[in-house]
Order: sequence, then structure tokens, then C-alpha cells
Amino acid sequence: MHMIRFLLVISLAALTGCASMGIGSRPMSELTENYTNESSRFVAVDDLVMHYRDEGQGPVLVLLHGVASSLHTWDGWVEELKDNYRIIRVDLPAHGLTGPDPALDRYNINYMVEKLDKFLNKLGVSRFSLAGNSLGGYISWNYALYRPDRVEKLILLDAAGYPQDMPFIMNFAALPVIGEMSQIMMPRYIVSMNIHAAYGDDDKVSSELVKRYHDLTLRPGNRKGLVNVFRTMKEQSQNPDLGARVGQINTPTLLLWGEEDQWVPLTVMEQFRRDLPNVSVITYEGVGHMPMEEIPVQSARDARSFLQTGKVFTLPAATADGG
Repeated sequence: MHMIRFLLVISLAALTGCASMGIGSRPMSELTENYTNESSRFVAVDDLVMHYRDEGQGPVLVLLHGVASSLHTWDGWVEELKDNYRIIRVDLPAHGLTGPDPALDRYNINYMVEKLDKFLNKLGVSRFSLAGNSLGGYISWNYALYRPDRVEKLILLDAAGYPQDMPFIMNFAALPVIGEMSQIMMPRYIVSMNIHAAYGDDDKVSSELVKRYHDLTLRPGNRKGLVNVFRTMKEQSQNPDLGARVGQINTPTLLLWGEEDQWVPLTVMEQFRRDLPNVSVITYEGVGHMPMEEIPVQSARDARSFLQTGKVFTLPAATADGG
């Protein structure tokens, strides 16, 4: 059944033409020209050269994107918050312009947390607030356990953290043979299908957004790296002790969650709410897995309220993303 479904998807993708089939890689020179700006920097952390952006002034806020995404997912937050914060966002290993670590075939949480710590050491950043979405949220709360002395406040947006079913496309791409096929070919249609599934409002999924996600998937090595990330997540997602240490996080924490999230559902949020000793919660009606993309103004303002006061203040829904 899975193979039949995959072949149907591939057939639909083929109708859009060979250019969108995602065969071959995009040159790094082209991707760097299109997806860096004057705030982009690169730094070597061990054997991995990591792409990041360092913008704004004020207390440091570190932002971690989700699986199969990139630092660009935070564009709206940066526009809203850069006048009040120094914002550091990074392409995680196997993602964006950073790309895969050639020495790895699994990206376990210890590796991700230690890589983040070394990255921040390189930048000389020792005290900051930390926000993460999805996989980035999983890394964020584990980092708060690893280095509680460094994290002032923690914001988790639709974060992974408890046993759950994997999203279909990630579970499917992690399968033997299918995963190897995905390393060769990543059709734009599949990327578009993923983004539509992650959003609560399909009308907010633009062709430019799909192009960016697809282009960065085609960075040399990223398809193989992402399959290895999916396989790591699949192994971890069924660990009954996955969230066993959440209750040890004493950092003040804000949960921001889309009520229409099909990837990390509200049942996961409720487990975080139950276990975190110092937690505030905001959920967004009609929003999916990535509130910082779907409703950047409202979610950023809710984050700023929490960062500044430790409390949350929600704007009326009718005006929240009106600027």
C-alpha cells in the first residue's frame, strides 16, 4: 500500500515536468546567492560549517527551526523583534545551507545539543533565551536540561518531546529502499504536500515558500542527511521515556501551539503543560504546525510579552497579524 501511494505521488509529480522532480543537486553558489543576505555568516564547528544570521540589538534570543526547514522560517519574528533583541538563528545540521555532517548516519539528540553548545561557544554567547519549533523545540528543551545556567527563558512552538506517530511522509521516507530513493529524487510536489499539511490555512502557502523549501532540500547532501534525520526521529519517537526528564526543566517556559497541528498534536502540548513546573500556554485557532510562519506578528508579540514580563498577553484575533 505504501509503495502504491508513493508511485501515485511520483506520477503526479512527473506531470509537473522534470525540473521539479528534484533529481540532482543545486550548486552551492546558486543557493548561497539566493538564500543569504548581509546578516548571513558561516562558522566552522568541528568539521561542519554552519550557516547562521546575527541580527538586531539587545538581549540574545536564539531561534531553532524544525525538521526539513531552515533559519528562514523565522523571517517574520526577526522583523517583529530585531529592534529589541539580538537574534541568532542557525541552519541545523543536515538542513539549509549548513548541510549534513559527513561523519554521521544518525543525528541523535546528544549530538544536536552538543553541536548547538559548541556553535554558541564559537559566537561567545553565554546567556540567552531559546525558542524552537518542532525538532528545534526538541533540541531546545534538551539544551535547557544540558545547560540550565545559559537559558533564561524557553519558548516551545509545536515541539516534539513525547512518544507519538510520525507524520506520514517522514515515516515513509525513513523506510528502507524508499529512503534511498528519496536521496536521489525529491519532487517539488512532495515538498508542497508537506508544507500544506503543516499549515492550518492553505491560502498562506505561496509558490515562493514551496520553492525555498524545495531548493534547500536540494543542497548537496541534504536529501541523504534528511533521511537520516527522519530515521533518527522515527527511532526516538517510539521511546517510552522520551519526555521523562521534561519535569526537571525549571526554566520559565512558554508553549505556543497551533490547534490544527497534524504533526505534533495538542495531546503532546498537554503533556508538556502537565510536566513543566513553570509554564504558560497559548494555542492558536486555525493554525498548524508552524505558528511563526502562519501568524508571525501575533506569535512574535506573544513571545515578546513573555520574554519581557514572564507573562503572556494575546492580541484580539481580528487584529493580531495586522502589523
